[in-house]
Parts: sequence; structure tokens; C-alpha cells
Amino acid sequence: MTSPTSPADGSAPPAAPFKTEPLQGELPVMEAPYVPPPPTGPQAMMQAVGAGAPFGWLAAGWRDLKAHPGIGLFYGLCFWFMLITLGAVFRARPEYTLTIASGCLLVGPFLAMGLYEVSRRREQGLRPELGTSLTCWDAHIRSMGMLVLVLMVLELLWGRTSLVVFAVFFNTGMPSTTGVLKAVFNPDNWEFVAVYLAVGGMFAALVFSTVVVSIPMILDRDTDAISAAITSIRVMFSNPGVMLLWGLLITALTALALLPWGLGLIVVGPLIGHASWHAYRGTVRWQEAAPEPAEPSGRIN
Repeated sequence: MTSPTSPADGSAPPAAPFKTEPLQGELPVMEAPYVPPPPTGPQAMMQAVGAGAPFGWLAAGWRDLKAHPGIGLFYGLCFWFMLITLGAVFRARPEYTLTIASGCLLVGPFLAMGLYEVSRRREQGLRPELGTSLTCWDAHIRSMGMLVLVLMVLELLWGRTSLVVFAVFFNTGMPSTTGVLKAVFNPDNWEFVAVYLAVGGMFAALVFSTVVVSIPMILDRDTDAISAAITSIRVMFSNPGVMLLWGLLITALTALALLPWGLGLIVVGPLIGHASWHAYRGTVRWQEAAPEPAEPSGRIN
């Protein structure tokens, strides 16, 4: 008759695992720290650029624009139409301005990617086509959609923060459209203008750092939006002075383009788009991963 704890076949029960108690005063054995595996695939390397690099990017963008003026004119008219629509809504129904701006922010990156595609194909020795530039984003729709979502969240935070600034300085109620313009250009409201510009500058710098090379990188390497945004921020920190100059040039050119009813945007918009591709190519270098060493076969000759 077998015991209740013995197996049915009569064999000896398995021995209990041997447990050892740590000796008194002995330190516990620590597990080895986690070491991430080495990265695979091409790695983005930040390149140091000179102070005059932004002017070289603009020159290269101008060559792309002159080589295909018809494509540039199409995109320039698109940018100008977005500006005219935004201005008309701001004058007639200012409460919908943020909504229209969100729509422009949704369309703008896709239009910019079309300009990057033109510069990319020229760099590869291929002939750019308008149809190809208009559909180049379809293979990167997930990454672009995520990046645009991030931009819209930043814009909403920007708009909400601006409302808070207005509420702090105008406790009698939100001013009208005319009141906003008078408040901004009134020297007596210098404290409000300083705080408003500081908040706007902070968000503008964040948006610029996120997108300065992220969209060209998505087009060139089909990376995800987060990796592209991180690389873009790395570029900003690797060359802060040069990238600050690049942002100031973009701001100055855009401001000048807005003076004669925004018509200058027809040329400046495509120019900045082409130049942004060359900014990406000038600041990011891709290093191919080293091949893994072959395992020994174990055969002795």
C-alpha cells in the first residue's frame, strides 16, 4: 500500500528542492544591471555645421525652385490661399481662427513634404513630378499622422496658454479683435506684450525644434514620428547657434513675404520648403551599422 504522497507507480517521490538560507551578515547577491542590446540599422549622426550654413541651404533651395518653377508656383499658391483664408476668418469671425489655424497646421506638413520630395528626387538625379510630390506622403501616413497630432496638441496648449495670459492682464473680459491689436501695439501694455511674446517664443521654439528636420527624415528614412522628433531636437541642441539663426531667417523671410497682401509667400514658401530639405541633409548624417562578425564554423583544416 502506497502512501498518499508517493506516485502511483510506486517510485520514490521527487526530492524537495534544496534551499539555502543566507548566512547571517552576508550581503544579498545583486542581479546584473540590464544592458540594452546594441542598436541595429543605420544610426543618425549629428553633424556640426558652420555659422554660414543656413545661407547655403537657402541658396540650394533657390536652385531647386528655379529648376522647377511650376511645381514651386503650385505650392506657393496653396500657402498663399491658406494665408488669405486665415486672414479673412480672423477679420470676420475671430472665434473660428484657431479652428482654421488647426486645419492649416494639418495640411501644411503634407504640402511641405511635397517640396522635400522634389528636392530629394533632384538630389538622386531623378526628374521631379507634381503628381509624385502630391502623393509622396501616402507611404508615411502613420508617422505623419502622429507628428501632426503632436503639433496640434502643442498648438492647443499654445492657444490655451495665450488665453490665460489675456485673462490675467484683461480681467474685465476678453478684448475684441480690434482690442487685441490695440493691446499688442500699445506701449502702455509693455508688461502684457513681454509676457505674451515670452510665452509665444517658448512654444514657437518647441514646435520649431520638433519639426526642423523631422518631416524630411520621415520622407527619407520612413522612421516613426517619435524617433524623427527626437532626432530633430538633437539637431537643435547640437547646433544651437546655427539653428537659432535658421529660425530667425525663416521668421524674417516669412514676415517680409506677408507685407504686400501676402503675395511674397508664393515664392518664399517653396523656397523655405526646399531649403529645409537641405538643412536636414546638412545636419544629419546616416551611419550604416557595422556587419556582425561571422561565427566560427568549428572546422579544422
